[in-house]
Amino acid sequence: MPSQPVAPDDSAAPVAPVALELAVQDPVGALIAARVGAARVELCTALGATGGLTPSTGLLEATLDALRVTGDPSDTGVHVLVRPRPGGFVYDSVEVAVQTRDARAAVASGAAGVVVGALLPSGVVDVAALRALVDAARSADAGAEVTFHRAIDTLADPVAALDVLAGQGVTRVLTSGGAARAIDGLDRLAELAARGRELGVQIMAGGGVRPEDVAALVGAGVHAVHLSAKRVVVDDGGPGGGGDGGYETTDEAVATAAAEALRVVEEANLPK
Repeated sequence: MPSQPVAPDDSAAPVAPVALELAVQDPVGALIAARVGAARVELCTALGATGGLTPSTGLLEATLDALRVTGDPSDTGVHVLVRPRPGGFVYDSVEVAVQTRDARAAVASGAAGVVVGALLPSGVVDVAALRALVDAARSADAGAEVTFHRAIDTLADPVAALDVLAGQGVTRVLTSGGAARAIDGLDRLAELAARGRELGVQIMAGGGVRPEDVAALVGAGVHAVHLSAKRVVVDDGGPGGGGDGGYETTDEAVATAAAEALRVVEEANLPK
């Protein structure tokens, strides 16, 4: 059964407006995010099939250009997922080297930040790999933000991991609270958000988020809400194109509903 919404209290209530982030896979998705007022997008590819992989430099540049046409691209920051393959998050030295190149190139191309994650076989954060990724991103721009992705949801003690991430300069953590869907991890999200505030690390709730979940997630005290707002377009590519699986696109109606849900919650929390 999903966890019940948590009523905000003084210790869990957000101290600043809660940001909306959309995971997108193309310039059109980024433009939708901008139209609904999302603070950020996480740009990736193969989201549904793999959980997301690193986008090409061409895709990043096209996305940034699309946002420039409509206004200041900094209004909707583009954060690039740096993940070289599907599967777990234990990487060898070659894979780490690829990711550091990708992180540096993404920020040099104009990304506002990167989304990364690396673990050791023992089930803890790979500090050396994380340090290399943070350094690579910030060598291109000292102000680049670093988000640690849902690799944290595989750890036995994600709250303790926040101290390690804070020590490496991580800006925020994307997490479902260890659950399959964020709405089922409210208690852990509240614990992470409280510790994150002590450490100066933002906690962003993500993982199967639907617009109707937004109020409960905000009530848990998170700093941001992340969702893909995607739908599948049926398009048969034949035996050489992946069969009839089709492709994913950002659903503007879902994105709008999430933004509206967040606006309603924010307005309800305004001082009377």
